[in-house]
Amino acid sequence: MPPSIFLPLLRELSGTYQAFEVYSSAHVRSLGLTPAQFDIVATLGNTPGMTTMELGEKTLITKGTLTGVVDRLADKKLVRRTASSSDGRCQIVQLTTRGEKLFARIFPAHMAHMARAFAQLSQKEMNGMTESLSRLRGVFTAAHSSKE
Repeated sequence: MPPSIFLPLLRELSGTYQAFEVYSSAHVRSLGLTPAQFDIVATLGNTPGMTTMELGEKTLITKGTLTGVVDRLADKKLVRRTASSSDGRCQIVQLTTRGEKLFARIFPAHMAHMARAFAQLSQKEMNGMTESLSRLRGVFTAAHSSKE
């Protein structure tokens, strides 16, 4: 398939992601966190914690970056690391009480911020986009798996 067929889709996908990041990140920064810090706090919210490996998979933050972000959140007393009871080689990252209070304040605020943008779309449009993006993700996942 010639690139000219899918290049407009790649450009739109990239532009959409950039616009999303600008809109989301500006609000997250107004809450006093970096986007990566927010991602970790939001992922850990309402959980008993998770290993750094699980956290990396759920946030898609690279291991090197994840360690530094967790360190900074620990310095702010928002997360703590504890030894895993089932595997002594693993650490569990959990929100502290202070982190839980922060999550309870900022997560709903950020979801309300995001809802203002998504309110411009109908439920049918959102369902269609979700389905299309899921299909596209599946195509890339399958293509990657077939190369291994």
